[in-house]
Amino acid sequence: MSRLAVALLLAISLHGCVAYEFEHEFWIRVDGSGTVNVTARPELWAAMKGLRGVTSADEPSARQAVRTLFESSGLRVRRVTLTHRGGRPYLFVSADFTDVSRLAGTPAFPDLSVTLRPEGENLRLDGRWSRPAGLPDVDVDARDGLMAVRFHLPSKVYSHRNAFGGVERGNIVGWRETVTEGLAGRPLEVGAVMDRRSILMSTVGLFAIAIVAALAILAGVLWWVVRKGRKSQTAAS
Repeated sequence: MSRLAVALLLAISLHGCVAYEFEHEFWIRVDGSGTVNVTARPELWAAMKGLRGVTSADEPSARQAVRTLFESSGLRVRRVTLTHRGGRPYLFVSADFTDVSRLAGTPAFPDLSVTLRPEGENLRLDGRWSRPAGLPDVDVDARDGLMAVRFHLPSKVYSHRNAFGGVERGNIVGWRETVTEGLAGRPLEVGAVMDRRSILMSTVGLFAIAIVAALAILAGVLWWVVRKGRKSQTAAS
């Protein structure tokens, strides 16, 4: 019975896991800086970003090509790896950027444009992910699976533009389509409106207020105890 229970729990936890053939995942701060992870099969790197001649047969060359692509776009590369899943190779890169609004049009992001700008008391994220023209095609038997772009936003999300899973875990929004749709040129329109105050700073602020309040209460109690003691001494004398 215990083994059956464990198996059921694993099945439930894995049910929500989706493996993407091509994925952008952004972590954004309120000032527009952040980190992006990109994972894709080599042929999809070529079809969406124009990274040609990259194969899993020459891993050092493939990793260096991805690193050069991102560094030439002004990003600081953290890590580049080549992994395998289901017998297929996947190139992964993690890199830091200073302004998400300046990524569009760089060699690493010919397929993605994103802007983050103030809008009254809020911040608005707008973007579009679509395949650029003139890049190499992909064989029919390699067009299976899903593509996605996801954003881990820094503050409370008030609205979004048709994110496929709504707002996940409080601050994550994402959009996806099939590889076939993406290669055919169907764009993904992304967008969200969020608070200008980061969740981290709001949390720190609440902790600071709680600490100040606790210290004030403690000081008040000590003052009351000292005052009561003095009154007792005066009455005794």
